[in-house]
Amino acid sequence: MSTEADELNHRERATLRAVARGQAELTCSCEPDLFLDGLTFSDQLTAHSLVRRGLIAPDRPGRRGEVVPARVTEAGRAALGSVTAAAPAA
Repeated sequence: MSTEADELNHRERATLRAVARGQAELTCSCEPDLFLDGLTFSDQLTAHSLVRRGLIAPDRPGRRGEVVPARVTEAGRAALGSVTAAAPAA
């Protein structure tokens, strides 16, 4: 049986970790654009997928087109935790 964490690829996990570090912002729109460290994220398809899947979200409401802080949702934290727990010990 597949879980959300099993479906995360390397880029999605790295993006979630970057958002969790507080480095990310999203535009308030139906297809939010992601910014990391103030720069446009180069893989907007991954960003859109993470938003649609409920793994990242705007931290607060904003006007259409406004850039606001992004946050990892509860589902996103659970997915990251599952990936971390499944990783072999070094």
